[in-house]
Amino acid sequence: MSARRAQTEADPAPGPDRIEGAPHPYEAGALFGHDAAEAEFLAAFRSGRLHSGWLIAGPQGVGKATLAYRIAAFLLASSPADAMSLAVPSDDADLRLIRQGAHPRLFVLRRAPQERGEGFRTQITVEETRRLRSFFQLSASDGGRRVVIVDAADEMNVNAANALLKLLEEPPPLATLLLVAHRPAALLPTIRSRCRMLRLPPLAPDDLARALAPILPEDAVTPALTELAAGSAGRAVTLALGGGDRVYDELVTLLSTLPRLDRAAASRLAESCSGRTAAGRFGQMLDMADLLLTRIARTGVMGPPAQEAARGEAALLARLAPHDAAARIWADLQQDLATSTRFGKAVNLDPASLILDMLVRIERTAASLAAS
Repeated sequence: MSARRAQTEADPAPGPDRIEGAPHPYEAGALFGHDAAEAEFLAAFRSGRLHSGWLIAGPQGVGKATLAYRIAAFLLASSPADAMSLAVPSDDADLRLIRQGAHPRLFVLRRAPQERGEGFRTQITVEETRRLRSFFQLSASDGGRRVVIVDAADEMNVNAANALLKLLEEPPPLATLLLVAHRPAALLPTIRSRCRMLRLPPLAPDDLARALAPILPEDAVTPALTELAAGSAGRAVTLALGGGDRVYDELVTLLSTLPRLDRAAASRLAESCSGRTAAGRFGQMLDMADLLLTRIARTGVMGPPAQEAARGEAALLARLAPHDAAARIWADLQQDLATSTRFGKAVNLDPASLILDMLVRIERTAASLAAS
């Protein structure tokens, strides 16, 4: 592999931002539901005063990376100054290079693979960020615009963030930095102040359905799945392909007997998450439990959801969180369990034990609220 290609870091190989079974954001042929953000960027481009730093913020899975790659292709393809759309012809040479991971003027900064074992590092490190210096030195000889995509910027550690800040403070000529952020508040205030913000909201149901149409069978996009996805196409694909909506239904069924838990059924559910072949189910169980607790807490403040995500869910949520005081208790539990499960996963605690402990703590909270 040439040094130039190695610097692009846009290889089609699986990365930390790829959802198995779904096209990568640089492969997406269209972006749904974010016309306003596209129009805002185009207006800045046509004005001739394009910001060097852009912060593309919003919930995970709504299309932020897809927009970043659309902008990158638009800029690298030398689009006309009066362009009215970010769309680039499918046979454009620059677009082909981007999709091949071989564009010499695009650098994608993301979490690197683990040095040992499988998976990726938990943060973007300063070593990865410093590679931008070599990228700009190499790409400068080609002329034209250069684009950096940081996906995701809120995964940078402090040293990496400070290194990127220097580039934002003194950007190279014709350079555009696109920072994808799921949690923009986690970024350094100085980074936020150096970027122009593009906010991407959750997708409306119609836009979500259009985004999912090329990926999932029509019968897979159920009202329950749409409700659980909460406007995130990425979450919807992960749920559908990993059976997350079925896992959520199992949890609601199990917890329907609260404030008393069927311990035998709880043990069976916990054991179903144990073993190497159940790693995906274990992750889905933790995610769905976290989501269920969030929906319980929200019910205490806003009332039961208009659309159930599982049969009998609305009645269960209303019973567990009848008022805002209960909502605060469930919200605190959700945060405590999120912390403890992250720690448990980090030290490789037995998945079945983690799940059972989580279910018992939910039972105790329900019993305490019922007795108050």
